[in-house]
Amino acid sequence: MVPEPTAAPPQGTRLRFEGANLLRTLAVLAVLYSHISYYLIDDLGTGWWMIDVVYETLVDGVKLNQHLSFLGVAVFMMLTGLLLTASAARTAPSRFLVNRIGRLLPALWVAVSLAILLVALGINGMFSGQDGITAGQSALSYVLGGFFLKPEVAVLGVTWTLVVQIVFYLYSVATRPLLRRVPVAVPILGALLCIAVLLYNVYVPQPYSVPMLTKVAATLPAVFLGQVIYMAWTSMASWRWLVVAALAQAEVVLLATDIRAYWAGDRYLWTIAVVAAAILLLARYDGAIARWSVIRWTGTRSYAIYLLHTLILYRAYDWTVGALGKTGAVLVFLATTAVAAELLYKLVEVPAGRRIGTLASRVGNPKPAVRAEAEVTDPA
Repeated sequence: MVPEPTAAPPQGTRLRFEGANLLRTLAVLAVLYSHISYYLIDDLGTGWWMIDVVYETLVDGVKLNQHLSFLGVAVFMMLTGLLLTASAARTAPSRFLVNRIGRLLPALWVAVSLAILLVALGINGMFSGQDGITAGQSALSYVLGGFFLKPEVAVLGVTWTLVVQIVFYLYSVATRPLLRRVPVAVPILGALLCIAVLLYNVYVPQPYSVPMLTKVAATLPAVFLGQVIYMAWTSMASWRWLVVAALAQAEVVLLATDIRAYWAGDRYLWTIAVVAAAILLLARYDGAIARWSVIRWTGTRSYAIYLLHTLILYRAYDWTVGALGKTGAVLVFLATTAVAAELLYKLVEVPAGRRIGTLASRVGNPKPAVRAEAEVTDPA
């Protein structure tokens, strides 16, 4: 038994995700907290009153991972699947890839350049085991190639999530005919491929494994669940097949947990379930909170904040904690990150985004169908 072919939603159909910036803001806060918590507890062996509050309420109470690990990443990933499914189905593949990957690169290249400079100056260290970075490794970092080296070379550790996003973009293009004809088959096939990758890296001899792909395969279920939610809201498939697609993602997460593909505990399935509930509740929320200026600012600068915050956190905290205390040092870190993110957004993301948009309009279909809201609110 296979899913019956289902036409994509009418070309004029729009889903508005007014709560996307609110979700991005929550994701940014979770990511910032996660790295602060990791640093203070695991690296420095200290604590902070906010960590105690979060542990009592969300870790011990809601049963999320310690440090809220993967919570923010899962929100960003699920939003990617939710917001880009329509665009992947309706947009010519070349146009889709230029638009999506092109928008990631300018800010990424600036952040990687800053990371390399800070390592060269001895201000920051690497996010992997090396003391420094070679010219060849630096060049690979601009195309995220360092994550595929053995041992891994990471000058800016958080950018591993961009590998996941780009894999999803390429998969979306490869399965576009299937997405347009039998949409629910795309996340189901995706789950099967993730299982195959996980098992491959477990059973093949180590010289032939690709460890980074294990991390990608363990993270993609969050993206595919966002896709399933979009399909449910647009009636792109029957609810029975959507349940099958969701359960397939759960199986991937369970397998990844069993083989220790995750890095901070065993509560990843529950964390993803909590994130899915938040997406269902807030993605289309159009209340007053979603329109607050601080929410819009944080949501639109979320990519810049994500790229830059780990370059600032450790030295900003170390240099100020003696004079200002832990809370003061964290506030300095947050303020510095906000200023840096504003500069990256205004000076790089916005002008580059305009140029990429112009370039994308010249490739693929010169007269695309009505643009989906997802293209406007993509988190990247």
